[in-house]
Amino acid sequence: MNKTLINLSLAAIVLTQSFASQAAQNNLIDNVNTAMKMEYRTEADTKRDSNRSPAQALSFFGFEQNMKVIEFAPGNGWYTKILAPLLAEKGQLHLAYKKEWLESMNELLSHAAFKSTHKLPIELSWNNKDYRYDLGMLSFGMNDADMVLNIREYHNFNDADKAKLNNAAFSALKSGGTYVIVDHSRRHMAVETRELARREDPVNVIIEVQNAGFILEKSSNMFYRPDDELRYEVGRKTVSGNTDRFTLVFKKP
Repeated sequence: MNKTLINLSLAAIVLTQSFASQAAQNNLIDNVNTAMKMEYRTEADTKRDSNRSPAQALSFFGFEQNMKVIEFAPGNGWYTKILAPLLAEKGQLHLAYKKEWLESMNELLSHAAFKSTHKLPIELSWNNKDYRYDLGMLSFGMNDADMVLNIREYHNFNDADKAKLNNAAFSALKSGGTYVIVDHSRRHMAVETRELARREDPVNVIIEVQNAGFILEKSSNMFYRPDDELRYEVGRKTVSGNTDRFTLVFKKP
């Protein structure tokens, strides 16, 4: 085969891969939009859709519908309600949360769209004194997960528990697996106060996660909000629902 034919063949392969990738992305976007219309989603859920942009976010994360995904601390299940139907046919969704809090999701999990969603009880409690979660012994009980999602929860832990969480995510993922962290932004080097307790310095987060063995693959400014001054508690009316958030995607080597 001469050089011209080789170059043409390589170009054809690249073009085919590009078309396949675009088709998969379009399929994901269509399926996310369908999931957002599911009957179990509440008005409170849908009000947050435009601010959270799930199709754009999941595409950036590298999410695929045949993955084994751990959603850490799913809260009221806003992401769960979208992830479950996406993973129902070819993937798995594991919800890592306190046993009692998982039980409160039984009615939601009874829907057909959650047939591949599994409870993953962990030792977790709320510390009223420090306004943080406390983690006990933590293991996700697997080593072949494709993705761990930590969405707006990283700020809820002290340094020791963050290290515990990052190490558990590393252990749960297969080589090449993805660890995603999205959280409310704090100005770099700002001193922690009660007002800033639910914000994180992304530079510190990167260092902490890399210390667990991860490699930072990419970051995004999709949730950049120029009118968030990074100095108010995220629940204040002036910023609630419109906080600046960083998005970090790490890989396990």
